Amino acid sequence: MASNLVWKLCRPIVFRQLASLRSGAEIRNFSSSDPPPENISRYPVPYKKDLPHDIVDLMEEVESKGGFLPNVFKVLSHRPAEFRAFFSYYNELMNKETGGLTKADRELIVVATSVHNKCLYCVVSHSALHRIYSKKPTLSDQVIVNFENAELSARERAMLDFAMAVCRCDTITEQHFQSLEDVGFDREDAWDISAITAFFAMSNRLAHLTDMRPNLEFYNMGRMPRDKNKDKGNVKGE
Repeated sequence: MASNLVWKLCRPIVFRQLASLRSGAEIRNFSSSDPPPENISRYPVPYKKDLPHDIVDLMEEVESKGGFLPNVFKVLSHRPAEFRAFFSYYNELMNKETGGLTKADRELIVVATSVHNKCLYCVVSHSALHRIYSKKPTLSDQVIVNFENAELSARERAMLDFAMAVCRCDTITEQHFQSLEDVGFDREDAWDISAITAFFAMSNRLAHLTDMRPNLEFYNMGRMPRDKNKDKGNVKGE
């Protein structure tokens, strides 16, 4: 029962995101039979043969669909029960179909707050996701350097101002909510912004603890537009 539950919770977000990542750049294959790569965590990374079957199945399908397995899966598998809880909540926050936040919005929140928390893994990986979802290859880089000077829309700026207030543990006042409402967000969107900020504050700190290293594949994703003619040619040739 637990295996079926985590499968249902985790599949949608990881498959959609990894499919998007695959379309964003050429990806090096990582064989699931290979030993765990070195230097991605200061904690032991389990071999797949030693992990519960539901986690192995998830990892292998993510790797198959996306072309590589993000290191966060490998690192957090050190504690399988927490792995399941982490990806369950991640899925709920980042893949929900309700509310006023787009997928690109959610990723930009992660980038801005992870910069403040000095988390290399989340900055690199979620910048890649933002580039792909937003089709804006430079905005996340601007946010990384200084979000206050980035070429943000009024809506994006209000969203990040609110997220950063939560991230810094500022006193949240009615003016913070009013600034969101002025650009079209509501109170439930404010909760979503805050929950994403809070969840990734935890994720950032786990990355610090483990010294989690980003996959090299993330760095170039979404920086160059796809060659649609080449894609069509590949389909015909299959």
